[in-house]
Amino acid sequence: MGKSRNPRRRQAGAEAVVEGVDGGLAQLIPDRDRRRAWTLLIDGAPQSHVDLDDPAYLSFEYQRRFGHVVDLVAAPGRPVRAVHLGGGAFTLARYVAATRPRSTQQVVERDAKLVELVRRELPLDPGARIRVRSTDAREGLAKVPDGWADLVVADVFSGARTPAHLTSTEFLDEVRRVLTPGGIYAANLADGPPLAHLRGQIATAAARFPELALVADPAVLRGKRFGNAVLVAADRPLPVAELTRRAASDPHPGRVEHGPALLAFTGGAVPVTDGAAVASPAPPPSVFHR
Repeated sequence: MGKSRNPRRRQAGAEAVVEGVDGGLAQLIPDRDRRRAWTLLIDGAPQSHVDLDDPAYLSFEYQRRFGHVVDLVAAPGRPVRAVHLGGGAFTLARYVAATRPRSTQQVVERDAKLVELVRRELPLDPGARIRVRSTDAREGLAKVPDGWADLVVADVFSGARTPAHLTSTEFLDEVRRVLTPGGIYAANLADGPPLAHLRGQIATAAARFPELALVADPAVLRGKRFGNAVLVAADRPLPVAELTRRAASDPHPGRVEHGPALLAFTGGAVPVTDGAAVASPAPPPSVFHR
């Protein structure tokens, strides 16, 4: 178990913090290239990267893609109301607070011990309007008022798999309920060949939202390797051209699929309901040990 230290006095030679949490063994590994930056791992699987000196810095590929969505959800700098399902190290909530000051945010993270660890070792800016609830993502979402959120982000993994009850049309009905008219939903989806989970999730979202876009590494979309894809959905036209430009010029270039091509990608997959939902597939060990 790692002992508590003052995070504001850490130097480049800081040691890792290792602590048991509800979801397994958490490790906070110092980033040797950034003085107050840390990577969170749970049971060896990378979860989040945070730079306390620069919360607008996003390191992980999928988090950068979430960042593009945050940048495009409203006019630059305008405060938004956001719900984050899955907390990790609160990376995206910190990003929203840094790039859209005066935003109001709710983070729902089931792992209470993880929340305690992150709050202690990687404290949030006390001026940020971020409320953290330690409860199940769907239960937490049910407590959000109708039409409250400009943005709902789903990034929930248990044992590196998205729980089944967060993959269904009934779950997306709750997402739609809390979104403002024109609000945006973004989800981190992990899958590998033959991409059955990813295709099913796109079909499920298409049953509830008229506008969809998917951002992913081309190799993932071709079924060549396991990886993450960010699904974006709304009731209004999405800024696909700008999202495409940002994804293509990113340090981790991605491809954006949308419209008929994205629906064709589903290959006839049917929407997932609560009665048929299963957790996303577990990643192969090689994903984390290359």
